[in-house]
Amino acid sequence: MGKIGKLEEIKAWQEARELVKEIYSATSKGKFAKDFGLRDQIRRASVSVMSNVAEGYARSSDKEFARFLGIALGSTAEVQSQLYVARDLKYITNNDFDSLYNRCSKTAKLITGFINYLKNAPR
Repeated sequence: MGKIGKLEEIKAWQEARELVKEIYSATSKGKFAKDFGLRDQIRRASVSVMSNVAEGYARSSDKEFARFLGIALGSTAEVQSQLYVARDLKYITNNDFDSLYNRCSKTAKLITGFINYLKNAPR
């Protein structure tokens, strides 16, 4: 893998950005929009994924970058867990749940791959 020129080139960040847009869309309507606690928590968790990829990118070492990617990975799991709450409360449909859950999984897979790359990159 070549040198990353800018944040926007990172696939995991791009995918996290799409996750944020989809979460905001899903939480802007119906009962979900009125459940301020869950709505705000799932939004913050999704933004955390994107933000931690960005913060890690800005750090000075691969070790620090991998650490922030690990935090981002944890936030994807947090979003997935909150999606279960939203589905159980019928704030989202099963189709919406599947779509959002899969977006989280795709994001997590990219982050995990990047962590593995950074940990195994030749020095």
